[in-house]
Amino acid sequence: MLLLDLIIRNGTVIDGTGSPKFKADIGIQDDLVIRIGEVTDSASSEINASGSIVTPGFIDLHTHSDNSFLIDPLADSKLTQGVTFELMGNCGMSFCAPLNSETIDDFNNRTNKYDPDYKPGWATMDGYLSALENTGSTINIAAQVGHGTVRRSVMGMEPRMPTPEQLDRMKGLIADSLDAGALGMSTGLWYAPGSYSLADEVIAVTQPAADRGKLYSSHIRSEADDLSGLFPAHAEAIEIGRRTGARIQISHVKAVGPQFWGRGHELVEGMERARNEGIDVAGDQYPYEWSSTGFSGAMFPRWALVGGRQATLDRLADDDTRSRIRSDVTYYINRNHSAEGCVVASFPPDQGLEGRDLQDIADEMNCQPEEAALRLYEQSEGNYVLHSMEAEDVDSIITWPLMAVASDGSSLRDQGPLSSGKPHPRSYATNSVVIEDFVVKRNLLT
Repeated sequence: MLLLDLIIRNGTVIDGTGSPKFKADIGIQDDLVIRIGEVTDSASSEINASGSIVTPGFIDLHTHSDNSFLIDPLADSKLTQGVTFELMGNCGMSFCAPLNSETIDDFNNRTNKYDPDYKPGWATMDGYLSALENTGSTINIAAQVGHGTVRRSVMGMEPRMPTPEQLDRMKGLIADSLDAGALGMSTGLWYAPGSYSLADEVIAVTQPAADRGKLYSSHIRSEADDLSGLFPAHAEAIEIGRRTGARIQISHVKAVGPQFWGRGHELVEGMERARNEGIDVAGDQYPYEWSSTGFSGAMFPRWALVGGRQATLDRLADDDTRSRIRSDVTYYINRNHSAEGCVVASFPPDQGLEGRDLQDIADEMNCQPEEAALRLYEQSEGNYVLHSMEAEDVDSIITWPLMAVASDGSSLRDQGPLSSGKPHPRSYATNSVVIEDFVVKRNLLT
């Protein structure tokens, strides 16, 4: 008979394999599960799990915690909802690596708001992963390399095709990052500079991941009726899998805007057809009708963002160009139901605006909501939480067996620097919402 470190007794075990639930004790020694069943050993500590479910930790496939544990290794907003592994570096933004003169500003802008004195001591993916390991974290973490970050490191924010030499450099950086330990490559084809790339470029930079059997995850080119449009953007992601043989993960699958509300099931049907063709495609989704992204990503037309923030500010200073941008901002507000559906989540210059919607702020400014959005951006970049989806689509997407639950959030903490702002609740409650609402209350998932 062993003296174990811990025994969890009388729990109902759901083991994640699809097998029926069963009653069992679980014995743990040296952080490993070594007994499942009727455990007759004794232990230094015991937990009575009668009436409770015992499961393996949850996997969060889509997060943006790239700098969370560098800022605070005790960040626990994922741990407290049962997540024990998260995959970072999504949406083409592995802003912690690779770092050079073109990408360091992005790292600083995202990190120094939490710790103004933080300086990275690395330039490569290998160095970044070592820094994470040395810092420690509350859960297991892994990274992807972002196409947008790599593109920026090679050719800045230029809105054009890469030269053959630049494309080779991008592929080399991606290959080096994958060989250093990155688990995949991601794109953010809605965000600059990824939005400047054509499909041929994306196919070329995905090939190193495909050749190594690693993941290609994509924030597709459009999730609404802008740019290519929702369904062509989905088809592009699938085509990349067809051309490269890569494993495709379509990120935060959703149908945004009135034109597509009620058509979420068609996205699932498209992925099913691709799988029947032999293309390895799956998706992930968070269980909310509300999304979240930066001011510029949420409200501004892509053409207005060419050249970076200062170029956008220069355009806003011209009355005619400002009027054009304002007109486009009206469209983006309306596809989020209304100005009341655009809530400021973070705004460093005035935290008193956090948690207030754009209509409320516009009323205080005595202007229209689209003008208020421009004025906020002129002061600072920030984040919105946006009512961009419909419950019907969330339900029809999440029930697909190959749709992973993923937060699209970050590991945060309710104290210290990572407690700032009023972030989307997905960073704290994604898995809790799925269990309580989709499983227990409505039995959409089992």
